[in-house]
Amino acid sequence: MSESKRQAAMVPVSAAAPSRKTAGLTLAIFGGVLVFLYLIRDILFPFVFAGIVAYVCTPLIDWLAARTRAPRWLFAVLVLIALMAVAALIAWLGLPPLIRQLTQAGGNVERSLEGMLRQFMGTTTVNLLGTPINAHDLAVRLVAGLQNLLSDSARVFAMVAYGLAGMFGFILCWVLLGYLLIAGERTGDALFWLVPPKQRPFAHRVWNDLHNVLWRYFVGVALVVLYASTAAYIGLGLILGIRHAVFLALISGLLEVIPVVGPFASATIAGLVAVQQATSAWNILEYIIYAIALRVSIDEFFGPIVLGKAAYLPPSLVIFCFLAGGILFGVVGVVLAIPFALTVRATLAELYRDPDALRPH
Repeated sequence: MSESKRQAAMVPVSAAAPSRKTAGLTLAIFGGVLVFLYLIRDILFPFVFAGIVAYVCTPLIDWLAARTRAPRWLFAVLVLIALMAVAALIAWLGLPPLIRQLTQAGGNVERSLEGMLRQFMGTTTVNLLGTPINAHDLAVRLVAGLQNLLSDSARVFAMVAYGLAGMFGFILCWVLLGYLLIAGERTGDALFWLVPPKQRPFAHRVWNDLHNVLWRYFVGVALVVLYASTAAYIGLGLILGIRHAVFLALISGLLEVIPVVGPFASATIAGLVAVQQATSAWNILEYIIYAIALRVSIDEFFGPIVLGKAAYLPPSLVIFCFLAGGILFGVVGVVLAIPFALTVRATLAELYRDPDALRPH
């Protein structure tokens, strides 16, 4: 991704116009990559996470190494340590109070549910399918259903397996990130080596066009994280007055990096804390209104507009890519939806010799 790319960039487009064979081979490669990724989708997340973070951090590491003339690996290790320190600091500051709140809410699930339901139902007894039921009876039935769900050994085993897989994946993310930060552009060079030699100039030109747009997109993601954190703090801290609002807002912003699952997890965590601190049914309704307003503002307005402008894609296409990626590949598909769409567009722009396709309209 260094000298060979620069040489490829200097080749006039007309002198290296892609042939019909190149177009067919490109489509075949895209199809093969999609099938391969679909088959291994369950193990993709650590590699995707580490690859994106390394891609964003590599220019900073290269710049520091060039300015100081110190070994590049030294700055790669320092960046890795800094990222791990930030993650550890967030966990150290926020997890203890959050665990206390969740423990209090979950220590007596039946009583917590009954208290929440009583705020909505009061002491009224309602007729549910011919059976009189009040807040206490409904809480008892909900807890009994939860106990039946957890008593299934297969479900318990699946939950334990997912937990262990999550722990292994978390460790693997940091290990892979260390390797990728130290390797730097050598990882990209290794990937380009997989391309047939005659097609490498074409692949390098596509990457040269794609690189700047990808950077704009990741800057847009950073803006979405900043917006989500700010809006969450305004809603949780300044309007609702929930304790630990700073940590909850920070978690809400950071989890926006993981579409679908991240927002759901942040809403669940903040919701449990809000319910624990609620003193009336109106407090719970306020949180529900806040959560809906935050999600609509991010998913339907701020996110598509900012990411669409950053990537030169219409907001409607951004939403479609997120939904299609989520259906096909789950969380990883949502994360990779826009980068993949940008890759396809850059490739087609090179095949059609249409540089205007990568410019804002």
